[in-house]
Order: sequence, then C-alpha cells, then structure tokens
Amino acid sequence: MNKRSGRAVVRAGIVPAALILVALLGAGCAEMKQSHPLLPVAEYEKMIVGRLDADYVGTDNCVAKCHKHDKITSDFKRSVHGEQIKPETGLPLVNCESCHGPGSLAIANIEETKRLHGEKGDKCDVSTLLDLKKLPPQAQSLICLKCHSAASTPALAHWHSSTHALNDLSCFSCHQLHDGPQQKVSHDKMAELCYGCHPDVKAQFSLFSHHPVREKKMGCFDCHDPHGSSQPKLLKGSTQRDLCTRCHMEKSGPFVYEHGDVTETCTNCHVPHGSVNRRLLSAAMPFLCIQCHNPSHRSVMNGDASMKSLFSNRCTDCHSAVHGSDTPDNRGYGTLRK
Repeated sequence: MNKRSGRAVVRAGIVPAALILVALLGAGCAEMKQSHPLLPVAEYEKMIVGRLDADYVGTDNCVAKCHKHDKITSDFKRSVHGEQIKPETGLPLVNCESCHGPGSLAIANIEETKRLHGEKGDKCDVSTLLDLKKLPPQAQSLICLKCHSAASTPALAHWHSSTHALNDLSCFSCHQLHDGPQQKVSHDKMAELCYGCHPDVKAQFSLFSHHPVREKKMGCFDCHDPHGSSQPKLLKGSTQRDLCTRCHMEKSGPFVYEHGDVTETCTNCHVPHGSVNRRLLSAAMPFLCIQCHNPSHRSVMNGDASMKSLFSNRCTDCHSAVHGSDTPDNRGYGTLRK
C-alpha cells in the first residue's frame, strides 16, 4: 500500500475501526484468561431452580414433612440409588434432592398450608424444585451425568456423540426411576421400549427367520449399546464381525480356506434382525451367491466338456462350509466343502 492509498484509508475511517476492534478483542481475551473457579454443584442447582435462598434439607425431612409417596420412598430405598445413601458404602450419596434440587423452600410453608387447608394442604410447593419435565433433553441428562459421568465410565464415554443424544433423547426417555426399585430397563420390557422409536425393527423380528428377540431369548442390548458406541448403529464390539462371533464362535476361524466376504462383515450375506429367507440370508440361494460368483459349472458327459448354469440348486448342497474350511476338495482347490 502506498502513502496516498494509506491516507485514503485513514480518511475513510477504516483504520480507526480496526484499532477499536483490536482493543475490544484484547480486553475480551484478558477477561477470558482470568481464573474463574468452579462453584460446587449445589450452587449451580440453586441457579437452575431460580432461587438462591434454597438449601438442602435431606430426604427424611422432605418425606416426613409432606410426601405421602410411600411406594416411591420404599422403591427408592431398595434401588441401587437408595443403597448409596449409606456413607459406609463409600459411594456418592444419592437422595431425592440429588435430582430434584434443594427442598428447603418446598417444605418451608407446609405447616401453615396444613393449618389453613387441612389434610388437603399436606403437599409441598413443587414450583421451587427443578421442573425436570420442562428441561431440554440435554439438561435432563446432565442431572444424571453429574454423578454417572464418573461412576459409569466407560459405559457413557460415547453418550454425547451417540445417535440417541443427537436426536434429543435423555436418560429419562428410557429410565423411569419411580416405576419401581429396578432402575434399569428389564429384559422383558427392553424390546417394547426400543420398538417405540424403531417400529421397522419390530416388523423385521416378525419375519420367518429372525433372531430370538420375540421369544425373549435375546434382547436389543445384547448387540446394541444404547449409551453410544464407536461402531455404527450403536453396535457393541470392536468390529461388526467381532460382535457376531461372540455367539457364533464356530464361524470365527481362522480357516485355511477363507470366504473373502465373511472376513469383512457378516451383513454382506445376512440381515441382522429378520428375513424372509432361511438363516437370515439377505437373498435366497443361489441368487445370493451368484451376485459375486459365476453361476456356470463345468461338467463332463460322454467325454465332452460343457458349461451349465445351476439356478434350481442351493449352493450349500455342495459347498457346505461357506464360512471357511480347513479341508480342500479332491483337486486341492479348496472350494469350501466339508
């Protein structure tokens, strides 16, 4: 830039504006570099409630003052959360206020309310507690993660990047903590819970060939990790084949004569949830096999060699060890026969 053009820029007011911007950014960076120590979790909960004058009073005080939820209280004491209330366990203390926030204001006027309204007024002021149902899903999950981010590692290591979290599901979408002492989803209710969002999978399990989820011999969580996974489709295991061979160990190999597609992923040939074809095959034989293999076979009749196509036979009638074999055929080519 020459002197003349530089003076024109100054007259246009561009340089002063740039200097002001630099000064503001410098002040902002200095502010950001200052130390801002984190407050205790209790103080952040008070801010979420919106009442800084609320304080913790303990579960016993809450229940004795106003709550008539005898079953909920009993279920909580028998749950995994209730067991952690005893300090001798060495585990984090968990009580009603751990999730609902400080309850001093909720029971502050309970005696006056009972005096004015009798037994009908025997209830706390829930408006001073955390309104969990109105919190966004991410905030709902944070209520749980303040304990479980450490207590449930590595089970929740992939939660924030999981399909469920990115689609606005929270811990409360699956875990109903007041339904009983069992805090986790039971094996019997597992499939129906998942079907609420995955009706297409429910239809696949109704097909002729399917994994025994409908018969309660398996559950969705046997293959999928609902809290997140490094694999696609929330699959467990280091690879898709590693997951399948946990149950189908005879298919894991290694074999002298490997079937190339099987070494990569089982879904090259199989549908995981259900199929109209036997053995969860994605297509009927021989049409499944001829997608990769030439269907023509050489035959010798009366001394003449000819080629014929087989469309009415199953390939496994001859090639029975389709996943791999250690035994070659009688010509030494290793065509996966038993």
